[in-house]
Amino acid sequence: MTIVITAFERSPDGGKGLARDTRVRWALEEVGQPYAVRLVSFKAMKEPAHLRLHPFGKIPTFEEGDLALFESGAIILHLAQNHAGLLPDAANARARAITWMFAALNTVEPPILDLSIAKFQEGDKPWAKERMPFVADRIRNVLAQLSVRLGEAGWLDGDFSAGDLLMVSVLLRVRPSGILDEFANLAAYVARGEARPAYQRAFAAQLAVNAPQAR
Repeated sequence: MTIVITAFERSPDGGKGLARDTRVRWALEEVGQPYAVRLVSFKAMKEPAHLRLHPFGKIPTFEEGDLALFESGAIILHLAQNHAGLLPDAANARARAITWMFAALNTVEPPILDLSIAKFQEGDKPWAKERMPFVADRIRNVLAQLSVRLGEAGWLDGDFSAGDLLMVSVLLRVRPSGILDEFANLAAYVARGEARPAYQRAFAAQLAVNAPQAR
């Protein structure tokens, strides 16, 4: 059964790899599973066929046989639990890697997304300029804590895991703001993730769809 995921027909980021289908592509490349991509327009994402897969009308979705999943974290956890390469074998290390998956999505990503919302959706509000420094400081606070925990280690807990895959994916979203560069070990950590062959393949596949827009 071929795995099928959905992705933007034209990504809002123009092919920079920030859309959440890239992290699912990366996970599939890490575990060596072939997959097909069904591209969907913004209009199609709100139509019944797609809403049956993703009730909130977003991407990515994942289909394999009669299994349909949505939410990138859930998809990556499913892949990691069913294929070698993204979770350690030892029970405690496995549990810690899963904890880092949740930390990436529940602790680190929300303030980063808030910055995008403040800039692109609320930027025209009269209070936007005053709010932006507070949003940026919330990101700095969580990145400072993450930076201390990572220290000089290559990855968050031993070998590369799904926790690192999601954390790097999340941190990539804050890099355009310049805040990531304030933490040298985190910037180097992200660069290590980007250098992985599986990430390179996933990024290239996503960019190929958006190349005309990216030029």
